[in-house]
Amino acid sequence: MTHAETHLALHHTRAAELRAQAEAHLLAASARRPGELRTRLGWTLVEVGLRLAAAPRVAVAHQLPAASS
Repeated sequence: MTHAETHLALHHTRAAELRAQAEAHLLAASARRPGELRTRLGWTLVEVGLRLAAAPRVAVAHQLPAASS
């Protein structure tokens, strides 16, 4: 095998490896949407905050025990 043929064989092998890595990356990226969980959590926190802000606040009064003489 000449130097050029060896170089070409290595090039084809590396190109196949890169294509496989790219395909694996695309499959992994399409399987998950990275911002979805963060968005849902953010809107849930907004909703909880709005509920807390809109909830009527009830004051609880505690009666102090009477001092005995």
